Amino acid sequence: MQNLGPDSSFPHDDPTVQKATAADAKRWVDSVLAGHELGRDAANTLAHQLGDEEIRRILCDGAYAIKRATTGHRVTVSRNLFIPLTNLCRNRCTYCTFAKMPDAEDAHTYSLDEVEETIRGGVTTGCIEALMCLGDKPEIAYGSYREMLASRGLSSTTDLLVEACRRTVETGMLPHTNAGILSKEEMARLRPWNASMGLMLETTSRRLREKGMPHFHAPDKEPSIRIKMHEEAGELKIPFTTGMLLGIGENDAERVDTLLTIRDLALRYHHLQEAIIQPFHPKSDTKMHGVASIADDLFVGWVALARLIIPAEVHLQAPPNLGSGMLPKLLGAGVDDWGGVSPVTIDFINPEAPWPALLELREATEAAGFELFERGPVYPDWILERPDFFDPQVRALLPKYANDEGYAQRKNNQSDEEAA
Repeated sequence: MQNLGPDSSFPHDDPTVQKATAADAKRWVDSVLAGHELGRDAANTLAHQLGDEEIRRILCDGAYAIKRATTGHRVTVSRNLFIPLTNLCRNRCTYCTFAKMPDAEDAHTYSLDEVEETIRGGVTTGCIEALMCLGDKPEIAYGSYREMLASRGLSSTTDLLVEACRRTVETGMLPHTNAGILSKEEMARLRPWNASMGLMLETTSRRLREKGMPHFHAPDKEPSIRIKMHEEAGELKIPFTTGMLLGIGENDAERVDTLLTIRDLALRYHHLQEAIIQPFHPKSDTKMHGVASIADDLFVGWVALARLIIPAEVHLQAPPNLGSGMLPKLLGAGVDDWGGVSPVTIDFINPEAPWPALLELREATEAAGFELFERGPVYPDWILERPDFFDPQVRALLPKYANDEGYAQRKNNQSDEEAA
């Protein structure tokens, strides 16, 4: 089993943190609903008591009230496809099965023709968003990969990514890029060909980069580097996705700090369109195969606490394939978006967890008292209210993919039943 250190129990029991009563929790939640920020001390106190069913219920009620006040009965999903442009990566996170070595049988870097072929498949199934997900800067680590790029007339993975996004737009879909760490200059190059971009903050825990910890061999998981990219994306006015990964060894105080950092970034730049709260899923062929996932009820509690901390303008997402048995509870904890669900491709990050069919997801959402609406890679309120957050080329394309309310406009009227 991976050595996660002495401070990684879930939840982390710190005797120095004050206990809160249900009345305390209700008072703090009411303060948030009245427009005040939840302070660090209160957030830490609540985090340490998420195992308390009554306190968790109070947090969920408050988070649900925020969701209803901002998006009402509507829950969104993006019908997308997932293109792992390259699964080579210079990082070695001890919980990841996505990253491959160059000589691995399943190592692969897409050609531009493969990208175009995949995009055509997405177009025929009514997809709008093309998720470009890839490893961090493999050219730094692997000479054979540099040679491959050179043989294609490219000098970097970013060169390949820009061309892949260009082909995607020309073939009929809108890219959302999640390429790991990108410089400000690289993001500026991608902006004319991307509706949105993203980087999971994951955690602000510097401790997880220490020897024996999950990010020790992952230089691009240095929190300051990831925060800097969030800041530069804000300076460039890029609609941005962030998020927290729960259960890789961080303690409760570190989780709270991650959520407060996301709040600070959102308030400074107003560019965070969504925050994903994602539970760690152990993979059998990794060093962390024996580390248990966070308990379902605690996960729901963290989702609710995230909704109370993060500004209401930031949509809250939980992946439906990583908590399919909890969909009603997640909606009751403030979730208003299910993220990308593909009728074409698998989740290459969590291949053991298949996407639900769109029809199945719609039925589950409706059974919980909500209505499911499809969106593209950017949310309707962004399309309608924030034109300055898009490159002029992308802004001109948006009406082709969105109706008058900003929701997805299908080009071939395909039904959920056909995509199931």
